[in-house]
Amino acid sequence: MTDSENDANLRSLPYDPTERRIRSFVTRAGRLSTAQARALDTLGPAFCLPFDKQPLDLDAAFGRQAPTILEIGTGMGETTAHIAALMPDKNFLGVEVHMPGIGSLLKLIGERGLGNLKLVRHDAVEVVTQMIAPESLAAAHIFFPDPWHKARHNKRRLIQPPFVQLLSSRIMHGGYLHCATDWEDYAVQMLDVLSAEPALKNTADGYAQRPPYRPVTKFENRGLKLGHGVWDLVFEKR
Repeated sequence: MTDSENDANLRSLPYDPTERRIRSFVTRAGRLSTAQARALDTLGPAFCLPFDKQPLDLDAAFGRQAPTILEIGTGMGETTAHIAALMPDKNFLGVEVHMPGIGSLLKLIGERGLGNLKLVRHDAVEVVTQMIAPESLAAAHIFFPDPWHKARHNKRRLIQPPFVQLLSSRIMHGGYLHCATDWEDYAVQMLDVLSAEPALKNTADGYAQRPPYRPVTKFENRGLKLGHGVWDLVFEKR
């Protein structure tokens, strides 16, 4: 692809990566533990990919041909590592902005011997816009994104029509998008936005049952015991 062709493709996207926009995250200063720092030093070179403004060759990045699942917001990595271990036949590309989370997931990769995970430390919108080719993903997971619960901050939420349109274009036909939140107001917004995207079809009548591959985290389990709700949404690419 020539530079002019690539520029034309970028201009046609719902997001223009050259423009300033409201971000869905705030970069927090976090202190690395000794184990996280060690994992970054020893495993980072093998499992972390640099952000690039060109589409990523997934087969080359993972050293094999396999369906690839994008995990946006891996947090401290426990859920991502759990699902990657359950599905060794799938590739997992995790995107996270917080360094302690990257270090924690690298530590889990080493402890569990996971070879099907790669990580990018960068803004997910820019990664999806510029690094992910159209219809190259088998699925995308977005678990418990920041709810930005104050009304004046709702515009910062990741699940908005332009991003859902963009992400849907990166998922192959028959693939799926799985979102989960423990914030009811955000769940309602997610259902409205995903249902309005013509490229997606709800696999359930409203909210979905939690798929067995998504583990219940300690934080989530505490909330459930206190009567807090959790909402899963699983939409298929038409």
